[in-house]
Amino acid sequence: MMKHLYLIRHAKSSWSDPKLSDFARPLNKRGKRDAPLMGKRLSSVSPKPEIIITSPAKRARRTARLIGGKLGFSKKDIILDDQLYTFAREGLLDAITKTPDAINVLAVVGHNYGITECAEWLSGENLDNIPTCGIVLLKFSVSSWSLIGPGTARVLLFDFPKLHAVS
Repeated sequence: MMKHLYLIRHAKSSWSDPKLSDFARPLNKRGKRDAPLMGKRLSSVSPKPEIIITSPAKRARRTARLIGGKLGFSKKDIILDDQLYTFAREGLLDAITKTPDAINVLAVVGHNYGITECAEWLSGENLDNIPTCGIVLLKFSVSSWSLIGPGTARVLLFDFPKLHAVS
């Protein structure tokens, strides 16, 4: 069975309260608008994620819940993974490769630069930058998450809110 991976960068976050830690930053108005939009778009794409794992940072959790809600996931269905609170691809890859092989379609919500680096490393493609609330769907011709590596994926989808901006 092939594996599919959705890499999702959290939606736009707020910097309005300088006293908040990076971990505690919430989504801003645009982020709260974009995440449900992208969740709705994702609901029309196949295959559907079987599980969603997310960074426990507030902005990532909220993004995962807003997108997941449009896919039928409840808050309790979304898995928080401390390894995903990283800005490097290694933490993301470690979490992904530990996914049980019974799962064929995984969605990961995290942070840049890790999300972009991970997508580029796995696909061998230059995506430049995955924007906030951007989604990349990768397809692997492997039967185990432990077998993914550089250049083993093909990009099936690269979508982000500004492609659908209402003027």
